[in-house]
Amino acid sequence: MFIKIGERINSSRKPVARALAAKDETFIKKEAAIQKDAGAQMLDINCAFNSKDEAFDIEWAIRTAQGETGLPVSIDSPNPEAIEAGLKIHKGKALVNSITLEKNKAEAILPIVKKYGAQVIILTMDESGMPSTAEERAGLAGRALELSKKHGIAPEDIYIDPLVRAISSEAGQGIEVIESVRLIKSRHGLKTICGLSNISFGLPERSTLNAVFLSMMLISGLSAAILDPTNKRIRASLKASAALLGRDEYCKDYIKSFREGLLV
Repeated sequence: MFIKIGERINSSRKPVARALAAKDETFIKKEAAIQKDAGAQMLDINCAFNSKDEAFDIEWAIRTAQGETGLPVSIDSPNPEAIEAGLKIHKGKALVNSITLEKNKAEAILPIVKKYGAQVIILTMDESGMPSTAEERAGLAGRALELSKKHGIAPEDIYIDPLVRAISSEAGQGIEVIESVRLIKSRHGLKTICGLSNISFGLPERSTLNAVFLSMMLISGLSAAILDPTNKRIRASLKASAALLGRDEYCKDYIKSFREGLLV
């Protein structure tokens, strides 16, 4: 089953940053609820931007969002203290977003992931930087699997992020990422995840590119994505892709969405 992770509670968005600073429960609850209503099965929460006390902010935001929706949370932070603070109060199985394969970062966070029985996103990036090819990404996914095993983390709790790069500056990166998803699944049996919006950075009509790219990634076996579930083009792409890939028996959900006006 493809997992939709709502991206809207992110402190890089000015209204969210203001709500976090003011501890505006009404705003955060509304952002959480509209994403759940739009089909999100998990909420990504990022409190890192310009926070004076990230650990406190992430605890408050998780309690607020889960209290409203009951959805699990993807704790989006590079800070081990903030991650552990969030995991301590999280209800159910959380997702840690994310770590790289840089030794110091991985060794600091993977023991926390294991301690709380969380899932984790591992980026295909190490000390040498971001990969360019599908083969490089698949190789780094193999390293991620071995490192996770060393820390006692089960393969089914790992998501690999192949790191989407902008096609506006690197024209071949779209196909390289799409192929990497296929390779990571076929060679290592691991789940994959991505943040869609990087693909369209610097270009007009970004939501069109994001929606088409999502469909292509789904064909390759993408397991989850951090996205805006309220975006109509993204929503239509997901419904159409499920029908075309045989995941929507008799296209019932697609037809229902059409009748409800959710495809345009």
